Order: sequence, then C-alpha cells, then structure tokens
Amino acid sequence: QVQLVESGGGLVQAGGSLRLSCAASGSSFSDNTMGWYRQAPGKQRELVAAITRGGVRNYANSVKGRFTISRDNAENTLYLQMNSLKPEDTAVYYCNTWPPGDYWGQGTQVTVSS
Repeated sequence: QVQLVESGGGLVQAGGSLRLSCAASGSSFSDNTMGWYRQAPGKQRELVAAITRGGVRNYANSVKGRFTISRDNAENTLYLQMNSLKPEDTAVYYCNTWPPGDYWGQGTQVTVSS
C-alpha cells in the first residue's frame, strides 16, 4: 500500500504558478499509474491529471495546457506544475493511485484569488 504526503499549496493570485509535490512511501509507487485529484467546497473530488509508470500523461480538459504532471520514480515523488492559475482552480489537491486506493493523504490547499 502506498502512503502519501502532499505539499506545495498556498495562496496565489490569478495567473500565478504553484508546484505541488507528493511524497509516496511503499514499494509500489513506480508500478502504479498516479494521479492528482482535487476537491472544491461543495463539489465531488475529481481527477485532474494522471501519469502512467511509463510517463504517459492525461489531463482533465479544464487544466490542459496549464498543468503538467511528472514523476520521479527514484525519489517516489509525484509533481504537479500549475501555471496560469484561475480562481476556479481553488481546491484541496490530493495525490493517489489511479484508480484511487482507499487511503487518502491530508491534501494541500490551493487558493487562487481574482
């Protein structure tokens, strides 16, 4: 089972950038497709981006061209570079396998002001 710790969130103005990190423990990180998810207040959690163990990436339409997911299998770390942030990107961001496992980390809050 992979355990996950997200970091890198914060408050940023619209148009700004943030880089999220997810430190994963457990031997199966490199074997799994990993994803970044987010949950805005009053909304369901949604998949934002995913990357296979071979590096194939997929993005939600709402973030395509602005966000970049990457991974470092040697360091068991997942990243999300977020550029051109919009107020609607405000949410708690989580990492997990895809499909997601039952365990979720605490997430990291991203707040984008207009």
